[in-house]
Amino acid sequence: MQEIRIDLPIEELPTKWYNALPDLPAILPEPKDPADGTPTIENNRRIRPVALNEQDNSAKRWETIPGEVLEAYLRIGRPTPLQRAVSLERHLGTPAKIFFKREDVLPTGSFKLNSAIAQAYYAKQDGFEALISETGAGQWGTAVCIAAQSYGLGAKIFMARVSYEQKPYRRYFMKLCGGEVHPSPSNLTQSGKSFLLSDPQHPGSIGTGISEAIETALAHQGKYAYVSGSNLPHVLMHQTIIGLETKKQLAMAGLKPDTLISCVGGGSNCGGLMLPFLPEKFKDPDSLQFLAAESDSVPRLTKGVYEYGAGDASGLTPLTKSYTLGQGFVPPRIHVGGLRQHNGSPLVGLLRKEGLLDATALSQEEAFQAGRLFSLCEGILPAPESCHAIKAAIDSALEAKEEGEDRVIVFCLSGNGFFDLAGYEAILFKEGHQC
Repeated sequence: MQEIRIDLPIEELPTKWYNALPDLPAILPEPKDPADGTPTIENNRRIRPVALNEQDNSAKRWETIPGEVLEAYLRIGRPTPLQRAVSLERHLGTPAKIFFKREDVLPTGSFKLNSAIAQAYYAKQDGFEALISETGAGQWGTAVCIAAQSYGLGAKIFMARVSYEQKPYRRYFMKLCGGEVHPSPSNLTQSGKSFLLSDPQHPGSIGTGISEAIETALAHQGKYAYVSGSNLPHVLMHQTIIGLETKKQLAMAGLKPDTLISCVGGGSNCGGLMLPFLPEKFKDPDSLQFLAAESDSVPRLTKGVYEYGAGDASGLTPLTKSYTLGQGFVPPRIHVGGLRQHNGSPLVGLLRKEGLLDATALSQEEAFQAGRLFSLCEGILPAPESCHAIKAAIDSALEAKEEGEDRVIVFCLSGNGFFDLAGYEAILFKEGHQC
């Protein structure tokens, strides 16, 4: 009988995160303070839990997951299933086997809880009163609010204004979970005011939200722990729970992946799925493809420049080296909020620079079309971000069909799309459009 769904036994839940830093093909470029001497590195260390700063520079290949975090992982439904898209395979007529890791089944509907829980735990250990962060589409913000509540902490979120308006139910969810949510740019910070002064209709972005969250945390040091949803090494390390489970599940089925695919914004679900497979990639680079699917409206990996830059729109973060579209880049008002970021993870950028990560840029419409097809075939509604991974998986499966190859394709279904139906409506059912 073919494997339709592979469930990892609870007792097989990984108890350690994988830290890829010691295994990278080159040394990860260190963060820098801006040329004007602003002490951004030290300032950012002050507003983060100590353990997270240590994890960003750890030489340990494995980091033990705290017992409280493991218990929380079990409560939210880890391990998550690895499922085969049999109906989609039949529709495509491909000999490829398509599997998807179901992070959409977690309580917030996305993978973001994996790191939010860990960061909230460390913030509580260090005596912070609340968590503060930014969010694009709202998946990270929701995860922060739920994680904060579970540790008796407050939560304050700056949500990209365009998503705040497009996705009201995500902010309702955050408020329901005890969070305080503000559209970014806002009038609550100097950063926000400056963005609005230059453009009163500024759509906001993950970058503007980062600026406002960090500015607020610095103004209330000791109260707010600033937590990140992507980019930084510790976030990608927490997310390796995804790839570690996937490796075990594929082994249970006696399979090895030929292609691993994820959407990529900041890079956390991309790194989370792929990094645990680095040893296999190094052993035989041509036998395993890492493929990142990004938005062609924010094409960092396919058209960006590999250089140092700030992760936020005001320059309050340390300068990190990765692929970037520039600090001043303002993403268009696309419905794919989680991918609207001008730069990304230095770790993911290094993999791209070293030729270990392929990338493809996809239009919003073709991604939504792929999501609709997946929903019709598999009965699962994916988030717009995840639709990019689905489109890339479909293209890979059709390529396998053309070449007569029996590939094993695995993609990360990073989130569900129930709060994104307005986006589906706007893109697929607009006037004059034949869906």
